[in-house]
Amino acid sequence: MSDKKNIKYYQEVLDVCLIAGRLMIEGGSEMYRVEDTMLRISRNAGVHDPQVFATPTSVIMSLDGGDLSRIERVKERNINLELVDRVNSLSREFAAKKITLDQLKQKIIDVANGIPYFPMWLQVVGAAVLSATLMVLFMDDYDWIDFPAAAIVGALGFITFYYFKRFTNVRFLSELIAAMTMALVTIAITHVFHGMSTDNILTGALMTLVPGLALTNALRDLFVGDILSGMVRMCEAALTAFALGGGVGIVIKFLGA
Repeated sequence: MSDKKNIKYYQEVLDVCLIAGRLMIEGGSEMYRVEDTMLRISRNAGVHDPQVFATPTSVIMSLDGGDLSRIERVKERNINLELVDRVNSLSREFAAKKITLDQLKQKIIDVANGIPYFPMWLQVVGAAVLSATLMVLFMDDYDWIDFPAAAIVGALGFITFYYFKRFTNVRFLSELIAAMTMALVTIAITHVFHGMSTDNILTGALMTLVPGLALTNALRDLFVGDILSGMVRMCEAALTAFALGGGVGIVIKFLGA
């Protein structure tokens, strides 16, 4: 590397790219999109031959022929497509010369410090609506009396998942507890109000936590050649599904349907 000025500039480019990549992975982006965004930022910053390797748990980038390399750990991963869209949009604004590198860095830091989330009440309402409508979609034989029950169970299960996840670092435990809560509430409802179907209610309610997008991204990574990322996400999605099924199975085993 030629001088201290170049070193400082390259470090700034690395900072921006690594923060952008980490945020996109935290938002649930595919690995090819993460790498494409980081490469777009570095190339439009005037850096030649950047190298990027992204996985669900870390992102590695090197500049200047490998003389300057860094790794960024990814500790949290959720589904937040608005976060992915914001970072991707900022990278395209930079590519179009609408903002400078310093402005891009500040905007990405602002996004990192204020990650966009819908308010909790809206997420609960969304879980309730999703549970009820997906029950209708997946169950060929259902009764409309199960519709509000599925909404209630789905909302309670999502609330349990959301708050339990904040107090534990054990992966998949929050899904297990949420599934057990859903099964308990469902069995209680069907015992109080006869004529309701346990299968219908649970099928709709569990859909709020089923890792559909994670599984889709895993397949997408596999199809484009990101074997490591695809396998990691596939295993993560499978373990989430096992936790949900295990939670329901434990309750039904001891209490009956």
